[in-house]
Amino acid sequence: MKKFLALLLALAMVAGLVACASSAAPETKPTEAPAPTEKAETPTEAAPTEAELEPVTLKIWFHGSNVTPDASKTVLKEVNAYLAEKLNVTLEVIWGTWGDFDTATVTALTGGDDVDMYFTCNWSANEYNKYARDGYWVKLDDMLATCAPELLEVIPQGIWDCAVTDGYDGKGIYAVPGLKDTATQNCWDVNGTRLAELGYDVDAVCAAGLDYFSAEFEEMLQKAKDAGGKDFYPLLIEPAVLERMVTHSSIITGDIAGANVLSYYYDAEHPSKDLGSTIVNKFATDEFAAFAAKTYEYAQKGFISPSCQSTATANDYRGAAQTTGEYLFGTQSYAYGCEIEYAEARKIDVRMVPETAAYMDCTSGQGAMVAISSTSKNPERALMFLNLLNTDPKLMTMLNYGVEGLTYTSNGDGTITFTDERGNYSPWRNGMGNVRILPPTAAEGPTYWADFAAYYDAAEALPMGGFIFDASAYETEAAAIANVWAEYAFNLMSGAVDPAKVLPEFLSKLESAGINEFVGAAQDQLAAYMG
Repeated sequence: MKKFLALLLALAMVAGLVACASSAAPETKPTEAPAPTEKAETPTEAAPTEAELEPVTLKIWFHGSNVTPDASKTVLKEVNAYLAEKLNVTLEVIWGTWGDFDTATVTALTGGDDVDMYFTCNWSANEYNKYARDGYWVKLDDMLATCAPELLEVIPQGIWDCAVTDGYDGKGIYAVPGLKDTATQNCWDVNGTRLAELGYDVDAVCAAGLDYFSAEFEEMLQKAKDAGGKDFYPLLIEPAVLERMVTHSSIITGDIAGANVLSYYYDAEHPSKDLGSTIVNKFATDEFAAFAAKTYEYAQKGFISPSCQSTATANDYRGAAQTTGEYLFGTQSYAYGCEIEYAEARKIDVRMVPETAAYMDCTSGQGAMVAISSTSKNPERALMFLNLLNTDPKLMTMLNYGVEGLTYTSNGDGTITFTDERGNYSPWRNGMGNVRILPPTAAEGPTYWADFAAYYDAAEALPMGGFIFDASAYETEAAAIANVWAEYAFNLMSGAVDPAKVLPEFLSKLESAGINEFVGAAQDQLAAYMG
């Protein structure tokens, strides 16, 4: 049904029913994102002016929100007054949460829905690449130049390149990528307050870095355990993040969703250095074996809570321990400046100590996006809205931060300060789009966004660049592998089981499930991609 609707939409565009599409609009090259320079060289018809636009209602589904109905109603009243002037649009928002988004959006998409725009990415259940292949998202290439010209200029070419995927209507762009934390960096989350209480020079420890396998690292954990008592666990982990931190491996976009089994190893100091550009079964490497052995050792010494070793309790325990500062070292997939927010919320000295340099790949480039549903009756107006959202600071600020005087106040230096009402209106900032046009908070400081841009723009690209694994021909193997992964992987990565006994059994079952064929296909595609 979705494919049929996508086909009808494509035919409607060809017939000239798309309001802001143009027969003169340049068609994107099949293997590239549309470059702003190319757009400027080819004349296109202008999009309709506000006066020519018919009134429409658009519905969008965001992720990671904490928004009450009353606060949403108050903010959207202001938003829609502004949108009526700009686009003759009324916006309805579904504020998806971390708990309900995956199940609810998949149900809505497969059941036929009236939502125009969805948050999507390469880690959510409505995974960007798969849902593009299956016909759920509208291909945007031919509309971008006329419906979103400012957006083309604002988002860097490298980010557009990461959005290119093999979709139902061919290779192209099927969602608007967010200009947010567009690089990946794995860091140790250090409780500087507790470290100082143990007698350490926090600045010196953080400057020297942390080595998971070193005697010094274990010594600090042991001292914290001795001081905190039997019920204190100094090593607070998110097992999958810990594994990637310690082994210096990246996620492969297109891997099994929620059960990553592929690894691409990179140089932790210089990620653009090519170490051979090989994709491997991560669980069959010496790196993983060493990591699993050390993690099990730390767990046996009481450094890791049993609550971190159960999928039923791990997330809730980790959040609670972070909030109360009940840890010494934690794991963090870093977002620039997050330590400022964390320190303010936790009332402790929070330090982020890099384990790896920041790097750019499709995992980060596709980390937060907004796609237009193939069932949308107004895909052109939806893209015009996304264009405005990502280029108009006033609109982005209202949807992200709420109403001035209610949820925040403005300061003389260009920063803002949240009020207590912010607790009722807290969308996930990085899930909405171009965060660089927001005002910084007082805690972040006036230069925050300039510093933010400089940090991410300096990130090195992995040698595999924008590679995306197409696993559609291996769905049977993927399902079998995912079942084996669910039985063993989390326990091994969290230190819950002895890898000397369990890892060989895990590897044997993975082989029977077809891991070698799955990995081989990924490596063959990478080799072809890299030419």
